[in-house]
Amino acid sequence: MGKKLYVGSLPFDTTEDQIHKIFSAHGQVVSAKLITDKFTGQSKGFGFVEMGTDEEAQAAIQQLHGTTIGTRKIIVNEARPMEERGPGRGFGGGGGRGGRGGGGGGRGGFSKRW
Repeated sequence: MGKKLYVGSLPFDTTEDQIHKIFSAHGQVVSAKLITDKFTGQSKGFGFVEMGTDEEAQAAIQQLHGTTIGTRKIIVNEARPMEERGPGRGFGGGGGRGGRGGGGGGRGGFSKRW
């Protein structure tokens, strides 16, 4: 089974075909996916590449991490599984932002006087 790699700090105009070509020099590329904004379609500057074997993945990490694409030094490492999103994350969950009003301002956690 192959190994999925995280590829970060990509120029925003990089294409999936370019990534596929760059990584295929180090082994079989099973898939190459750039992450894009769901509203604009603009690249977010990172993506994932799945290599055919663990050895090919390690070779790609060693050869490509810190190399330059365009004007940016890219990051290549093993992808980590996506963390489970539980309650309190995302819209309306609070997510560690403090109490009502944003948690700042020095008045008992409120940023505005009501």
